[in-house]
Amino acid sequence: MDLFTFRVRTGALLWVLCLWPLWRTASLTDAQPNSKAEAENVSIVAVTETTVTISFEKVPGVDDYNLFYGEGNGTDFRWINAGPVGYTQGDLKPATNYHMILRLKVGNETRPGFAFNVTTAPENVAEFKATDQTESSITLQWTKIPDIHIYILKFDGNETTFGEEHAGIHEVKNLSSRTLYDFTLYSVFEDKRSSGFNLTAATAPAKAKGFKAVTQNETSVTLQWTNDDLEINYSLRFNGVTKKNFTAGDLGNPAQYTVTGLQSTTLYDFTLVTVFRNISGAGESLRAATAPLDTDGFGPVHQNDTSITLQWEPVPGVVEYLLRFNGANLTIKETNATTVSDLKSGTWFNFTLFSVFHRLLSRGVSVSAATAPRDANGFKAQTQTEISVTLQWERVGDIQDYVIEYDTRREAVNASAGAVVTHLVSSLLSGKLYNFTLTTHFANLSSRGVRVEAPTVPPSVSSVEASERTLTSITLRWKSEGAGWTYRVDSNGSAHGTLSQNADVVSYAATSLKPGSLYSFSIVTEFKTLNSSAFGYDTATVIDCGAVDWEVTDSSIRGVVQGVFTDASASNGSQRHQNSGSSGKVLFMGLYPGAQYDLKLVYKELDQCDISLFIIPPRLTAKCKNWNAGYSIYIEWDSPSGVWDLVEVNVSGVSERVEHMQRFVEINNFQPAKKYQVSVSSVSGPRRSSPYVFTCATDARGVIAGAFFGVLLFIVLVCAIIFIKLRKPGIIRKQKKSVNGGIQTSVRKDRWIPLDRFPAHFSKLSADENKGFSLEYEDLGIVGTDQSQKAATTNENKPKNRFINVLPYDQSRVKLTSSSSHNDYINASYMPGYSSSREFIAAQGPLSSTVNDFWRMIWEQKVRRIVMVTNCTEGGRTKCEQYWPLGPSRTCADLEVLTTSEQKEPEWTLREFNVKHRHTSEERTVKHFHFTAWPDHGVPQGTQVLIQFRELVRHHMQTEAAGTPTVVHCSAGVGRTGTIIALDVLLQQMDKDKAVDVNGFVHKMRLHRPHMVQTESQYVFLHQCVLDSLQLNEKEENIYENELIYANATALQDFHT
Repeated sequence: MDLFTFRVRTGALLWVLCLWPLWRTASLTDAQPNSKAEAENVSIVAVTETTVTISFEKVPGVDDYNLFYGEGNGTDFRWINAGPVGYTQGDLKPATNYHMILRLKVGNETRPGFAFNVTTAPENVAEFKATDQTESSITLQWTKIPDIHIYILKFDGNETTFGEEHAGIHEVKNLSSRTLYDFTLYSVFEDKRSSGFNLTAATAPAKAKGFKAVTQNETSVTLQWTNDDLEINYSLRFNGVTKKNFTAGDLGNPAQYTVTGLQSTTLYDFTLVTVFRNISGAGESLRAATAPLDTDGFGPVHQNDTSITLQWEPVPGVVEYLLRFNGANLTIKETNATTVSDLKSGTWFNFTLFSVFHRLLSRGVSVSAATAPRDANGFKAQTQTEISVTLQWERVGDIQDYVIEYDTRREAVNASAGAVVTHLVSSLLSGKLYNFTLTTHFANLSSRGVRVEAPTVPPSVSSVEASERTLTSITLRWKSEGAGWTYRVDSNGSAHGTLSQNADVVSYAATSLKPGSLYSFSIVTEFKTLNSSAFGYDTATVIDCGAVDWEVTDSSIRGVVQGVFTDASASNGSQRHQNSGSSGKVLFMGLYPGAQYDLKLVYKELDQCDISLFIIPPRLTAKCKNWNAGYSIYIEWDSPSGVWDLVEVNVSGVSERVEHMQRFVEINNFQPAKKYQVSVSSVSGPRRSSPYVFTCATDARGVIAGAFFGVLLFIVLVCAIIFIKLRKPGIIRKQKKSVNGGIQTSVRKDRWIPLDRFPAHFSKLSADENKGFSLEYEDLGIVGTDQSQKAATTNENKPKNRFINVLPYDQSRVKLTSSSSHNDYINASYMPGYSSSREFIAAQGPLSSTVNDFWRMIWEQKVRRIVMVTNCTEGGRTKCEQYWPLGPSRTCADLEVLTTSEQKEPEWTLREFNVKHRHTSEERTVKHFHFTAWPDHGVPQGTQVLIQFRELVRHHMQTEAAGTPTVVHCSAGVGRTGTIIALDVLLQQMDKDKAVDVNGFVHKMRLHRPHMVQTESQYVFLHQCVLDSLQLNEKEENIYENELIYANATALQDFHT
C-alpha cells in the first residue's frame, strides 16, 4: 500500500500530512465498502470545509462516472486520461456528514457503485484578534461558530483545547515584552479540524528608562530618557493629549525633547509611551512644572534708618518667594511684602527677588534700595528777630543734604563742610511760634525728623487809637494779630490802667486822669519771653464843654476853655466857622441868628468836646391891624434874616405861640375901641430874642352895629377855616423846622400843591416844552453842595467810591463801627422819609472790594430790607457787583449770607436772605426787592409798574421790622435811588396830607446826599407818578384798592412763605 505525504505551510508553521489510500476497507473509509463496487482503490485524498477530493483506479474502458452525495444530488464527470482518477466534489457544506456513492456509467447502464461516508471540515472562526497586549500577556478573542463547540489554539508548539463552555476569550500569560508571537486557532467538528486561523501578535514594550525633566523655564520643559532600542518608537503625552511621536532612529541616546508654548507657574503631567509594532506600553509618567514669572512692581515702599520694607505684586499661583541680599536667602510665604530689619542707616543694599514654584525659581528681579539716614543731633534755635530764626545742628556723617520744614514751606540746606551746620530762616511772620522740623536726606530718603519750637520777636503795635476818652480816663485800643501776645503799657506821669482783650482787640483803660490833659503812652508787645520795640502814642482827655461859660448873642459865641485843643469849629450844616485854639479862647462871629450850631473842639483830629448851642434868634418888628370890628387883634411881623422855631405873641397877658415861619396871628375875644400892649418875641430852641413891644388899639367903629355883623362874620370865619382845613391843608400845614438834624436848609418857601390843583400845576409846568420843570430842576442844582466831603476824599477811601463826583456828605454819611476813623467809611447816606429823618439809607451799588463793607452796614444798621433799582450789568458795563450768593451761600468777612428763596416776576425779583454772624451765631432775615425794568439815567416805560413795586416795599416796611432803615441803591445811589425814595414819600403825602411838595422833598434829599433825582426826566417822572396815581384813585378807585393791593399783598405773602 502506497503512502502519500503532503507538506503544507501556514504562516510560520509547516504542516506535514500523511495519507494512506483506503481500499474498500472499513478502516480506511468513513463508510463500509460496497462489495459490488466496480471501482477499485477508491480513497479520500483531501477534505475541506466545502470539498472532498477522491482518488481511484480508472476502470478500463469506462470514462464516465457519477458521484452521488445524498438528497438526490449527484455529479457526473468524465476522466479520459489513463491512470488513477482524481476528482474533487465541491459545493459541500462545512462540518457535515455525507454518504457518497461512486458509480460507473457504461452505456445507458449505471452500476450500483462504491459507497463511502465523508465528513467535511468545519469552517474557521470569522474573527480572531488580539484585544489586549501588555508587556507579559496577550489577550486573544474570537467569534464562535454556531454548533461548533471545540476549538484548539496552537501556540509555541503547544495546543490548548477549549470546550463548549469557553467564551471565546483567552489570555496568554508569561510572555516576554517587545516579542512577536504566532497563534493558530482551529475549529473542530467531530474529528475534523478547520484549516486554522493564523494570527501574529506582539507583546507591549517595557517602559522607557531614565525619564526625567532636565530643564524648566517659564514656557518650556525639556525631557530626557534612555533610547537604546532602535525598534522602539515613542509617544509623548501631557495633560492627556498626545503631543509628539518619535522614531527611535531619529533620537540620540539619551533622547531629549523640549515641550514649548507652556504657561508659566503650571504643573504639567507628562507620559512617555514606548511603542513596538504599533503596540503601546504602559508608559512612564512624570510631573514637572514650568518656572514662575518674575514679580512686577518690586521695590521699596517704606524705608527708615534700620529697615527696608519691600513690596511686589503677587504672581498668580505663587505662594513662596526667595529674597537674596548680601549673600543671604530669605524665604517668604503667602505674602507680597517683607521688612528687612537690623540694617545700617544711610546705606545702599541690593535685593534680588525670585518667585518659587515647586522648587523652581524665576529668573529673578533686582532692585537697589537704601536705608534712611538718622536724625541730626543738637538741633536748636540760635538767634531770633522779628522776621528770621537762625537754626543750628550737628552734621550727620558725610551727609550734606538737609530739609527744614515749617508751616507749609520747605527749605533745602546743603552742608558742604564743617561739623556744625547753621541756617537762617527768613521772611517769617513776627510774633509767631514756629515748629521747625529738620530731616536728613540721603538717596531721596529722609530721616524721621527732629523738631524744635522757636518764636519770632513780636512786632510793635502798628496803630493805636483812643477808642474812648472821657474827662478823667482814656481807653486805648489796638488790634492784636497774634495768638498768645501780651502787652505792657507804660505812661508818663501818674497814669495807671488795666489791660483787657476781647477777641483780637486789646484795650487799655487809664483812669484818674485830669480833664483836657495830654498823655504819652508806650506799648510793648510780649511773646514767649521776647519783647518788641516800644510803640509811642500821645493823646488827651476830653474837655468838659458844658462847664464853659459860653456867651451867646444873635451873631456870636464866645468862651474860654480849660484844656488842650488845636482847632475849634462851629457849623450849622451849611456854614462852618473856624477858630484856632490859642490861649484857650474861642470866638465865633457872623453867625446866623437863631440857628443851632454844633461846636467842636479838636486836638490833632481828636474830638475834645462837642456841644450844640442855639444862638439868639433875630428880633422881630410887628404891627397890628383892625380886624373883626375890634373884637379880634390881627398882628403881623416881618421876616428878618435868621431862623426861629416859633413866635410868641403876648397881648395883655394873653399869649399865643405861632410855630414855624408863619408871619401873622389873629387873637380873638377882645373889646373894640381899646388899647392893648403887645409883645412879640422869636424863639429858637431855649433862646428867645429881645421882645418887640408896642400898643395896639382895636377898631372903634360899628361897636353897636358890629354885634350883629360880628356874629355873622364869626360864623363865616369858622366856615372858612373848616373849608381851608378840608380843601387846602398845604396852606396851614405845619412847616418843618429850618434847622433839622444839624443840616441847615436854604431859605425857601414851601410849594405844597393840594391834590385838586395838581393836574393844573402839572399842566403849567409842562407848558412850553416842560419849561416849568426845567426851571424848578435847575434851581435844585446847587442845593447842599457847600457841605464837606472829607471822609470820601481821603486816599484810603477814594478806591471805595464808584464815581468820583458822587460822594456822601460828612454830616449825613453812614459810619461803620470801627476802632479806626480810617476804616469806618462806606459810600452811603442817611435819608429822610415821611415819618423819620433816617427812614432810608441811600447807597451806591457795591464794588467787588466793598461787598463785605456793604453787608457789614446791613448788619450794624439792623437793616431788614434792601431795595435794588439797577441790574448788575447794563449796556455791557458793570453797574453793581452781585453781592448776594451765586450759589447757595456766600461768606462776607464775619457774615455768612444764604439765599433761602427767589421769586422772579417780569419787572422785579423778590429774594430772601438769611444772614448769620459767624462769631455770635445770631441770624437775621433780610428781604431783597430787586426792580429790573429801570434803565440807568432814565425812567421806566410806565408809572404803574413802579407804583406797584413801591406798594410791595411799603407793605413790608409797615409790617416787618418797622422803624429799621431801608437800604436803597442803584449804581451811583442818587438817580433811581432818589426817585424811588421820593415816590414813597409823595404817595404818603397824597394819602395823609391831601397835598404834595415834589420840589420840597427833592430839595430836602439833596441836603443829605448830592444829585438825588439825578436827571430832569426822573424829576418829571415823579410828577407823572403823582398825576397817574391821582387819576387812578379818582377813576378806578375800586380796582386799585381791591385788585392791585390784593395782587401786591398776595405777592408779599408768597414771598414770605
